[in-house]
Amino acid sequence: MATNGHYRVKLRRRREGKTDYQARKALVTSGRPRLIARASLKNVTVQIAIAKPHGDEVKAAANSRELGKTYGWKAPTGNISSAYLTGYLCGLKAKNAGIKEAILDLGLIAPTKGAKVFAALSGVVDAGVDVPHSEEKIVKERMKGEHIAKYAKSLGVGSEEYTAKFSKYIANGVAPEKLPEHFTKVKNEITAAFKGGKPAPEPKHESDEAPKKKAPKEKAPKEKAAKATKEKATKTSKKGVKKE
Repeated sequence: MATNGHYRVKLRRRREGKTDYQARKALVTSGRPRLIARASLKNVTVQIAIAKPHGDEVKAAANSRELGKTYGWKAPTGNISSAYLTGYLCGLKAKNAGIKEAILDLGLIAPTKGAKVFAALSGVVDAGVDVPHSEEKIVKERMKGEHIAKYAKSLGVGSEEYTAKFSKYIANGVAPEKLPEHFTKVKNEITAAFKGGKPAPEPKHESDEAPKKKAPKEKAPKEKAAKATKEKATKTSKKGVKKE
């Protein structure tokens, strides 16, 4: 509640805890492209954007769903390995777009060691984009999913607990204890797609199919009635004309 004439209501996104405007200002005034990494339980999104007066311009973007649609990724799309591959994919797209460097934009995410955002950062860096960072925040042995494979083996392949905890892996046809090999295969697929500086193929959607030909538009009932009346009047007038 206001206590004096100098009270000012905070900006909406600051009140909602979504934007730290002081940090945002520092990132924008740096003049560098921003590496924006965001992760949820099921997906990871990585973008490289440049701030403009009219708003942010996204120069490269990747979502973990692309891994399965285009590159054969069968494991869940919300783990550390998929975060790395999404960052790697975005980094290669950025290089094709002429982006050579960026600065990490974490928003209000706490910079916790081994977090998904740092896995995405590691992928972008490995793709060849220079991003200032501390190696202490990145846990390299987790990128390939070796910790998942180790845990799966400790449960015992085929055991009840193994089947319950890795049901999504099994349903998609990938063994969790072989996740590092699957990771390497998918990473090679992504690298091959960008070999020679060629852009990667975009995921196919149903909307991308050729549009169906439209059926000829039928005339409205009023137009049909008017045409019939006109034709009837013409026939009547012809019958009424006598030859001299």
